[in-house]
Parts: sequence; structure tokens; C-alpha cells
Amino acid sequence: MAPVIAVSKLRVEREVVIIGSIDWSVEPGQHWVIIGANGSGKTSLLSALTGYLPLTGGEISVLGETYGRTDWRELRKRVGIVSSSIHQLVEGHQTPLDTIIGGRHAVIGMWGEVRPAERIEARKILRQIEADVISHRPWRVLSQGERQRVLIGRALMARPELLILDEPCAGLDPVAREHFLQFLERLARTRQAPTLVLVSHHVEEIIPSISHVLLLRNGGVLAAGRKSKVLTSSKLSEAFNAQVKLRRHRGRYSITVGASVGVVI
Repeated sequence: MAPVIAVSKLRVEREVVIIGSIDWSVEPGQHWVIIGANGSGKTSLLSALTGYLPLTGGEISVLGETYGRTDWRELRKRVGIVSSSIHQLVEGHQTPLDTIIGGRHAVIGMWGEVRPAERIEARKILRQIEADVISHRPWRVLSQGERQRVLIGRALMARPELLILDEPCAGLDPVAREHFLQFLERLARTRQAPTLVLVSHHVEEIIPSISHVLLLRNGGVLAAGRKSKVLTSSKLSEAFNAQVKLRRHRGRYSITVGASVGVVI
């Protein structure tokens, strides 16, 4: 089977080098986390993958389609994206049901005539994301965690083969974050779950179903591969330029951080 994502010698320049040279491949059945410090290239890599940041060099293929040889607007319909940028586009009066139905056509909210089959599918997804009890509440009164679930439901409505989660826990308090991550783990374990690519700053957000890690530093790949090989204290220390001690407990991770490398306190 073709890779879900294949990146070869990717380079992006805008006055300065944003991404130096990235080689990366995601195979079917894998779930990845992209992790790195601020400015490491996480957001730029996502923007290039989804066609919003033109390449300076290299090649990107997503779901068997190569950038520059296909209509990326059509490809995006096969890729679910959950990002903070979508939050502000949802109108306050829209309900979760409206928002999810709109995902079938890659629009925000519900527009035009809704077929009965679409409504049935949306209600099924509401149950899948454990949000059926809030189906008729307006967006403006939903909590941040509830909104994240609804946006995942919107993405699932298009039956994506790839689901990209761009810092989905941003703005969540510790309890809400943990509830959301538990939900995400249940979703990842469902049959026919899409390939997940989670973008985060925090190892605490790496759920057990994540199988692989892409560790970025200064616009390049520091390490990539199976979680057990890449997620180590020494590699994290190099990625974040600090003394990092990684701990693992029941499939989840935490870190303690010492002084920044080269800084005397």
C-alpha cells in the first residue's frame, strides 16, 4: 500500500529558511505525533502538507496524490483537520449537529438542503464523539473541550483517511485535557479509525495509541521512527535545548526540566 504521507527533501524558504530538508513517511496503520520546540517547523510542515504553504523544493505526497500534480482543494476533502483557526469561523448560534453536517461538504455549518442520510450520519457521529447530549446547544456556550470534540466530528463526517490534530489541547484546563485525551485514545482504537497525526509541544499529550514520533529541531528532522526509539531523555534534551528527564507510567509520559543548555543559574 502507498504511504499515507510521503515527504522527500522538503524545503521552504521565505527570506529565511523555514524548513531545511525534511524526509518523512507515514505508513498505513501508524499514528504519529509531531513534537518540537517553538520555531522547530511544526506549523510550517502542516501548512505545506495541506497546501497552504508553497514548497521551495522537494516533494510531498498525501494519500497517493503528489503536490503540484493534483487539485489540493479536492484532496483536502479526504483529510480531516482540527485546528484553532477553525474555532473562530464557527458562528455562535450554530449547533454541533449543524457543524458536523457541514463537514460532509468541507464547509463551516449547515448550508442548503440536508439529505436525511446526512442527518442520520451526523447523529451517529455525535454518539461516536460522545457529544449527543449537547447536539442542540449553540456553539457560543460550549466548553473548549466540547468544541474540540465537535470539530473532530466535523472532520469525521467527511470519512477522512487522515486526521490531523494541530495542538488540540491548547486552552484546555488539566482535567478537560485529560478527558479529551482519553476520548482521543478511544477514537484511535476504533475499527476503521483514520490515520492520526497529532501536533504538540507536550509529551504528556502522547496517548498510548500513538506509535511513531517525528521530532523536529530548527526546521529539520532530529529523529523519526517508533515511539520507543525516538522518545528518549537525550533526544528531547537536544530538541528543547534543556536538560530533560523523561518518565513513562502506564503508557503515558511526563518530563522534568533542568537548566537550559549553556545557561548558568
